[in-house]
Amino acid sequence: MTAVANSTSRMLVPPDMLTAQTKMVYQLNKYYTEKVQARKLQVSKTIQEVCRVVQDVLKEVEVQEPRFISSLSDYNGRYDGLEVISPTEFEVVIYLNQMGVLNFVDDGTLPGCAVLKLSDGRKRSMSLWVEFITASGYLSARKMRSRFQTLVAQACDKCSYRDSVKMIADTTEVKLRIRERFIVQITPAFKCAGLWPRSAAHWPLPQIPWPHPNLVVEVKTEGFDLLSKECIALQGKQSAMEGDAWALSFLEAENRLLQGGCRKRCLSILKTLRDRHLDLPGNPVTSYHMKMLLLYECEKHPRETEWDESCIADRINGIFLQLISCLQCRRCPHYFLPNLDLFKGKSPSALENAAKQVWRLTREMLTNSRCFEKL
Repeated sequence: MTAVANSTSRMLVPPDMLTAQTKMVYQLNKYYTEKVQARKLQVSKTIQEVCRVVQDVLKEVEVQEPRFISSLSDYNGRYDGLEVISPTEFEVVIYLNQMGVLNFVDDGTLPGCAVLKLSDGRKRSMSLWVEFITASGYLSARKMRSRFQTLVAQACDKCSYRDSVKMIADTTEVKLRIRERFIVQITPAFKCAGLWPRSAAHWPLPQIPWPHPNLVVEVKTEGFDLLSKECIALQGKQSAMEGDAWALSFLEAENRLLQGGCRKRCLSILKTLRDRHLDLPGNPVTSYHMKMLLLYECEKHPRETEWDESCIADRINGIFLQLISCLQCRRCPHYFLPNLDLFKGKSPSALENAAKQVWRLTREMLTNSRCFEKL
């Protein structure tokens, strides 16, 4: 019965349309093999090189201050806590121990941020991080990062790669320049497993059948991270709270949601297109924006059959049309935290320029069936 149904449905599709779809699948597979895989290979070589240096620096940090234990470990070429921002820029998250006597407070006043507060003033001395707790009982992300920055700067001078690693000045972030070619940001963080922030409580949207309830449970059990880094929402604001606030990160949750079907393949193609055609002045479009829009596309196309390899071109076009809309409205909401605008701080002219460039690229993909030969 299924075979008959399949052959009937094939007959209903005009032959030229079927060949167009088959051609596009062939084009995309070729693009994936030639361009995407080459990018992946280059990035994984860079990761090995960069992580050797970072591990050496962190080993020195640990000698000076055992509370900052490196969690950067190699699992068959994969590093826990490492994120590729671009082929030359990376972020390494160092997971700290003992949040213990601190409570997670997320009241929505700072989009994308939360604070860690002593559960009881009398427990101050029990905290492993006592000297970074403010008079009002908050664990200050900035104070901790400032201490970590000093330690990393000293470690750069002592480590065995000292000739090829430099600390980047003029930022409160801990950033290294390695071999004058790569930038690595090292971010202290706490893992919040089994918790889910109030600011993301609306997720998943009840009327949307994706993701499956079992996957939602997995994602929420995985939890999120609290990062000591400059929060997007606070750029340009000078509040006392700002230095104490921690940035929310859902990296593990995002990656878990993108398993299954051709979602990860789709993301790899988007990242490659971004690096080759949308690496623009002011950095208006990042790989992370692509990832967010891919998650929204998953909601728009909840069925697994819509993530088959024959649909990748349609999904990519859908994501690019979403991107044009976001660039024109100058707003890109975070997938889990819609109040957080990921375009905050980007210049209007950079966003406008990017919208034109994305539109040119989209038009090429929609009108030229052989576009991937030259993209």
